[in-house]
Amino acid sequence: MLAGFFALLMLGVPVAITLATVGFVFGWLGFGDGLFNLLPARFYGIVAGYQWMAIPLFVFMGVMLEKSRLADDLLDVMGHIAGGVSGGMGVGIILFGVLMGATTGIVGATVITLGLLTLPTLVRRGYDKGLACGAICASGTLGQIIPPSLILILLSDIMQLSVGTLFAAAVGPGLLLASVYIVYLLVRGWLRPELMPAIPLAERSQVSRSQLWVRFWKVVVPPILLVVAVLGSIVGGVAAPTEAASMGAVGSVLITLAAGRLRLPMLKAVALETSKITAMMMFILMTAQVFALAFRGLHGEDLITRMFEWLPGGVNSDIWFMMALIFVLGFFIEWIEISYIAVPLFLPVLLAQGVDPIWLAMLITLNLQSSFLTPPFGWALFYLKGVAPPEVTIKDIYRGVVPFVCMQGLTLALLFFYPQIALWLPRMIGW
Repeated sequence: MLAGFFALLMLGVPVAITLATVGFVFGWLGFGDGLFNLLPARFYGIVAGYQWMAIPLFVFMGVMLEKSRLADDLLDVMGHIAGGVSGGMGVGIILFGVLMGATTGIVGATVITLGLLTLPTLVRRGYDKGLACGAICASGTLGQIIPPSLILILLSDIMQLSVGTLFAAAVGPGLLLASVYIVYLLVRGWLRPELMPAIPLAERSQVSRSQLWVRFWKVVVPPILLVVAVLGSIVGGVAAPTEAASMGAVGSVLITLAAGRLRLPMLKAVALETSKITAMMMFILMTAQVFALAFRGLHGEDLITRMFEWLPGGVNSDIWFMMALIFVLGFFIEWIEISYIAVPLFLPVLLAQGVDPIWLAMLITLNLQSSFLTPPFGWALFYLKGVAPPEVTIKDIYRGVVPFVCMQGLTLALLFFYPQIALWLPRMIGW
């Protein structure tokens, strides 16, 4: 069954069709049609799940801010603030990724925005092409760990955890990863300033401090307030994730309206894009039920349990085996498939050994980020190549992301050895 699944993926069959086909075929071969009498209840449980309302609402919030072009102004302000030191523009890109991750969570939107607006400028200013590409791709993936993240919403269902708990736990690892990126860029800029030259003072002085301050309040503060309203209401226990997501959706409309950019054609485009993304995710969720039901019926979980029994070294070896497998799978398939195939296989074994599920969820989420940066199917690489100037080659992009993948590994190791990075905030607020 697993071999058939990967064979169809390598042939280019869409993931949802692959999940359903393999599940139906091997489930029928093993049990006949009786096994699938459970499917209607499974499907109803998915489509009637109240928690899934958060997906279209958070997606709507992100797409609205992206299509309103407010992100463009935000990036320009951050560039002027951080551009006075070597590597400063790179730091501005990472900070932009943190804010965009907390408001949109959409990798494609952040990478494309940064690629269009900053990459030609960085290359023209003499930035190393690999470093510029790596910073842009890494910044775009921060939205997968910084809440509200779609990965966290899906993991909350898979692992039967509160979305609010995972959002609170992800704050520490997300900020740690962004800090590691920033330290790397500043140190690299200090050691090799020719790779990341500062913006000349004459150019920065074209915008006065008072003008920059006014633009900061108009462009940067509203998205920050939106993030505080959404995440603060969840972490503080004021609103459920779905209710907070609706606040975010309405807030994104109000911010766009206040900026004078709300138009009916744009609103239609946002609704259509939100519908497409939501439909894709829900279809994969439903077809994953077919696969999971057949795999469980064929005693696949017993096979996985015996695989872990062969590993020496106890629970730590089991965790790192899972992390290594998720990392390798990230070279070939997307995070949604990894979440719904690899995680449920290993989760019962690890939980039975007393592993903290919140900490494990953060390890998985950090690891899943690398799937956006690793060739041949790293989506952040494809997004950037699609909008990069002709002089930026795919080799530059691949070379540039290697240090950032290594930094993700370093952050993963820090989180493994210091679980409190993820657990302090949930415990502080009593979750």
